[in-house]
Amino acid sequence: MTKERQPFEDDVKKLQKIVEELSAGKLTLGESLKKYEEGIKLAESCSRVLQEAERRVESLMKKDGKLSLKEFAENAEGKD
Repeated sequence: MTKERQPFEDDVKKLQKIVEELSAGKLTLGESLKKYEEGIKLAESCSRVLQEAERRVESLMKKDGKLSLKEFAENAEGKD
């Protein structure tokens, strides 16, 4: 049986909630450790999703066997 994957955005929201809970400092040590472990797993999962998305974007941007990366307009402002 395969585990159905949650949407990336849901994992990010869960990760943000865990960070808030840990930052509040109101959890016991045991609770904090569980939350930390859950957060690490979510962060690794999100990282894998982002890496796969980057690979897909790069493969879509290849033209004539060469990678042609372009900056997003918001990053290119003021660099002329």
